[in-house]
Amino acid sequence: MNAKLASIAIGLLFVAAPTLAAGRPAQCTITSGDGRYNGPCRFTPTGKGSFSVSAPAFRRLMGATVISVYPIGGGKAEVRGLTSDGINSRWGEATRSKTNKACWIGTDFKVCAR
Repeated sequence: MNAKLASIAIGLLFVAAPTLAAGRPAQCTITSGDGRYNGPCRFTPTGKGSFSVSAPAFRRLMGATVISVYPIGGGKAEVRGLTSDGINSRWGEATRSKTNKACWIGTDFKVCAR
């Protein structure tokens, strides 16, 4: 029975894998105290205006593999970074740019995806 459960779990992993790579190619500009990235990224909408972006360079520059933006209302959003170690770090609250709706600006960071 354990072998059957293991094969089901492995099958589910393969079914879920395309979802993890979902999203579309985009251009990102990410700035933080750790650096600046301006280049290609993967944009994945996650519902209700939330989205995540990822690029291999994020890990090198910001320590994050995925950066997520969660709108909380009133033109504001909560921004978090997920490290390769699985640590979800809170970057803080951001305000949507009035001049560039693709950008969210925090106290010491900026996340733009187009």
